[in-house]
Amino acid sequence: MFRKILVPIDSAEPAIAELGVFLAAQLTALCDGAVRMIHVLPEIPYGFKEFLPPHVSATRENTVGSLFQDLAKKANIPAGRFSHILRTGVVYDEVLREAEDWGADLIIVGSHNPSMSTYLLGSNAQKIVRHANCSVLVARPHQDQHGTYWLVPPIAS
Repeated sequence: MFRKILVPIDSAEPAIAELGVFLAAQLTALCDGAVRMIHVLPEIPYGFKEFLPPHVSATRENTVGSLFQDLAKKANIPAGRFSHILRTGVVYDEVLREAEDWGADLIIVGSHNPSMSTYLLGSNAQKIVRHANCSVLVARPHQDQHGTYWLVPPIAS
């Protein structure tokens, strides 16, 4: 059973991660496990830091923290079984490091449908799948013709 599930979240596209959070909530409910969400902030080049106001980092962290809380609430994850962490660096490196440090049994990664650019350049999901020491589930939400994401495709009536 998967008792510790790590879910990477891209704050720019929370709809992609929503399915992963929902699946993690369902799987951990079966065995009283824990869900940890992670967001990796890109490193701000040292030369740019002096031009940014001092509150930029705190604002970014607060925004992501409230997103984590909203996703956990939406997926009905009890407070005692939910945690989150922010890291700074390269996404796939930090996700893999957190999975090792926390002892994750499963990583659930949200992903777009593959496009030509991801085949040529690679994606974070691909690198996580390839290099993780634990199981990885790649979850792709379904999108209808109006651009609305569904956890499962709607059934025609």
